Amino acid sequence: MAIVLGIETSCDETGVGIVADGRLLGAALSSSMGEHARFGGVVPEIAARAHLEAMVPCVTAAFEQAGIGPSDVDAIAVTSGPGLATALQTGIAAAKAYALALGKPLYGVHHLAGHVAADTLEHGPLPPRSVALIVSGGHTSLLLLGDLARDPIVHLGDTRDDAAGEAFDKVARILGLPYPGGPVIDRIARDANPGEISFPRAMLDSGYEFSFSGLKSAVARHVERGFGQAVADVAASFQEAVVDVLTHKAVKACLAHDVDTLLIAGGVAANSRLRQVAAERCAAAGITLRVPRPQLCTDNGAMIAAVGDLLIAADTPPSSLALAADPSAPLTRASLNPCGI
Repeated sequence: MAIVLGIETSCDETGVGIVADGRLLGAALSSSMGEHARFGGVVPEIAARAHLEAMVPCVTAAFEQAGIGPSDVDAIAVTSGPGLATALQTGIAAAKAYALALGKPLYGVHHLAGHVAADTLEHGPLPPRSVALIVSGGHTSLLLLGDLARDPIVHLGDTRDDAAGEAFDKVARILGLPYPGGPVIDRIARDANPGEISFPRAMLDSGYEFSFSGLKSAVARHVERGFGQAVADVAASFQEAVVDVLTHKAVKACLAHDVDTLLIAGGVAANSRLRQVAAERCAAAGITLRVPRPQLCTDNGAMIAAVGDLLIAADTPPSSLALAADPSAPLTRASLNPCGI
């Protein structure tokens, strides 16, 4: 049984997790979100400095929670892409330092594979075949999965423009709501009317690609005309349009590919309306729905350690200490830059 230390610094959260044999032993998280809020988005250099300051305290806290020390670790896993270049470099530098000091192998991990692997910490191993809907601030993708550690990841469809989480942030700004927009819209929409306004569902029945830029523009035009509805009703109607498209395409992909398990992961997977509608539609279609608890949906170190754990079990070669950040790394495999491949 290998014990894996995972480090995640792709954006504004410094995440450290320790995983062994599919079990989460310890974790710590530090967010610099408050420092970015006044800018309306993440400032890369501020995020990088925050990672530098939070790294050692987070690693120490994770070890204390796990009840083990650095000498007990068998491998280091780190997000090496995609993400903000300076933020990624901070995490990779720390991971290399721990790997070199401890004499342990280093595994470069794809951030989005981490979101998928996070669910295994709660619901156990994935089935041999599944469909994953990844929804976050920077990514919206439908994936056909086999063995996450061994098999290529097949993209059924991706967003053509704004990611779902990005659309939430932009619409929140249009409505005068604070950043980040996703949690705020989710909260105020719970007691609002999601059918108040019929916003467009772009590309609803055309394949598995997504587009949310037009929906964002529709909300902006609605606001410019001087809407008569409450802000909460506008937010709920926007959220309903996003959720409708996401769940419709995800269930359609499962049925078309004869897959009986849908996994939803990424920061937007914490959205309560998305979880509710997905559960209803999957139940009606006879599909098993897997969604991690909200704490495992947002960026965290445990999900990166979980990928490392799977890679070690699959005998995947580690990365070299020449591992570099890849801010726009395509998602084709869970491991990035393994030696000999």
